[in-house]
Amino acid sequence: MQNTLELASEKAGWRTSRIASINGIWYVALGATLWGLDPLFRILLLKSFTSAQIVFIEHVLLAFYAIPVLFKFRRTLVGKLSIGVIGALLFISWGGSAVATVLFTAAFSHGSANAVLLLQKLQPLFAIVLARVMLKEKLPQKFFIFLLAALAGTYLLTFGFGSPLVGLHDLALLSCLFSIIAAALWGGSTVMGKYLLQKKLSFSIVTSLRFLLALPLLSVILLASGDAWSLNAQGSQLSLIAVNLLFQAFFPGLISMLLYYKGLSSTKAVYATLAELSFPAVGVLINWLVFGQTLTLGQLSGFLLIWLTLWLMSRSSNEQAAQQPQAAA
Repeated sequence: MQNTLELASEKAGWRTSRIASINGIWYVALGATLWGLDPLFRILLLKSFTSAQIVFIEHVLLAFYAIPVLFKFRRTLVGKLSIGVIGALLFISWGGSAVATVLFTAAFSHGSANAVLLLQKLQPLFAIVLARVMLKEKLPQKFFIFLLAALAGTYLLTFGFGSPLVGLHDLALLSCLFSIIAAALWGGSTVMGKYLLQKKLSFSIVTSLRFLLALPLLSVILLASGDAWSLNAQGSQLSLIAVNLLFQAFFPGLISMLLYYKGLSSTKAVYATLAELSFPAVGVLINWLVFGQTLTLGQLSGFLLIWLTLWLMSRSSNEQAAQQPQAAA
């Protein structure tokens, strides 16, 4: 009788966890959808600022949210600090919030915005490998077959149907490189964020620290770049720039990250990183509707190949998850 009750309790707990995970995936997807609005603001801001300047201003604005939150929860935070927690915080703030965002913004200056966004499809590959190493999450079945297929899709997104030796010095290649590095850093940040949430840090604290800890490094990057501040605008143009900066900081920035970390708190990194694919999908749609940027045949083929690979990977992961309660029974 006791064993039966324990088994029923385990199954009920699994169902509750499963529902929380599904809801979490939707929160992650909604946050990532707001990231897809990024090009709408970022491309326009590049006409007035450099990539380092844009990201620095964003984080200064976000500090107005982060500082009060951290002050309120300062005692809770101090008790949870460890070498692992500090390392993860530095990764998501310096790597994910500072370096990756600067590279992502700079990529729009050197190549096709669609290629920049579509290459973010690689992010789940980096996240899934790191989740396996750090969080001991199971890799999807046939993962290395999926990896080879995704790499083939990346080749098509970068070089199309041509040889990589053709146009090797084209700035579009630099754009692709920036985007791939950003995808790797953001994929790693997904796993590090999940690690921090497992350490019982609230999603509001993780979000605040991500923004605030990035400011010192962004200041160094800004000074090292030596870019002059040259805002050639006045009147209504200044108002438009100010509105763009505020929307960029608080919609694709703050609100999206709060939704994202809230969802991540109840979702495995493997599933969360797949939900993040709504980001480049919405971004490409914005580019088409607002900026009139269409896909080349090579980009479209690479996009479809990576999308198919990730869909099959997601299906494989779901099948593995479904087998767990059956094995327990």
